[in-house]
Amino acid sequence: MASAGGNAAVVEKILQITANYPDGIKDEELSQKLGVEKTNPQKMMALNQLLSKGKLDLFKSNMGEFVYKQNMSDMTRFKGCNKEDMIIYQLIKAVGIWTKDLRFKSNLTQPQMTKALKVLESKQLIKAVKSVTTQNRKVYMLFELEPSKELTGGAWYTEQEFDAEFIEVLRGHCLKYIEHQKHCSQGRATLDEVVEFVSSSGLSKVELRPEDILQVLHTLMFDGKMDSLEAMTMDQDEEVYYFTATLDVPTREPLTAVPCGVCPVAHECREDGVISPATCVYYTQWLEGAGSLECIEIDAAMKPVTWSRDFGFGYVE
Repeated sequence: MASAGGNAAVVEKILQITANYPDGIKDEELSQKLGVEKTNPQKMMALNQLLSKGKLDLFKSNMGEFVYKQNMSDMTRFKGCNKEDMIIYQLIKAVGIWTKDLRFKSNLTQPQMTKALKVLESKQLIKAVKSVTTQNRKVYMLFELEPSKELTGGAWYTEQEFDAEFIEVLRGHCLKYIEHQKHCSQGRATLDEVVEFVSSSGLSKVELRPEDILQVLHTLMFDGKMDSLEAMTMDQDEEVYYFTATLDVPTREPLTAVPCGVCPVAHECREDGVISPATCVYYTQWLEGAGSLECIEIDAAMKPVTWSRDFGFGYVE
């Protein structure tokens, strides 16, 4: 079995050789430079070690030959990192991890871990992201990765706060764009067209995906400001078109103002009772269309109740 020192020497020699071959070196040629057989155990062990650490990349040539290429970018990025830095990096690389879990798994002291995190963040190898659900907790991940919407809240959160003002502005601009299409020959817009409009308008500092814009359009539909229609395109594909609502959603319906629906003593109302439809003063006022706020006491056992056609019932203090 090869000694640790002997294996380290082979690793170092492989790094020296591959550094002179920026486009990669064939396995056979590497073996010749090392002066060993292609299946030499020390060579294979050293190559596996370098591959597992990301210091070498392995490719196959057009002729089917294995080619080893030194990962120079990683060599530069990790320059100056010590053992503690690499322990932290490997844990974060495996999976995004909370600060508390990171300390537990690394088995480092708090000062060691804090120093390692600062070094890795300064080299832009990792980044910290705060969760919108638990704002006092940080999760660390590789710098080049994008955090999930579940963690950051997506485009609708700014610094872990729900950005209602931004959403309202976006809703207004989307609605105006679709209203403008109403006066064009087409008279409607597709999701892709709205996405293109938002992207080119510079409304958002963050990139909005089609599914984000679709959420905005859905809120406008739920508010009755917009409608959608599925139709076939000339290519026989289904497409959803959005256009301004033909009819406004009424703010009040006659049936929603019927006193029985909100009457505080409806459970006691019966034909032969003290409270009955025939003697109901609330019903009489509603039928007469009374809009003023009044206080009516039906009987001594009941609390005085205010009623208005616009505001419904409420107990008088």
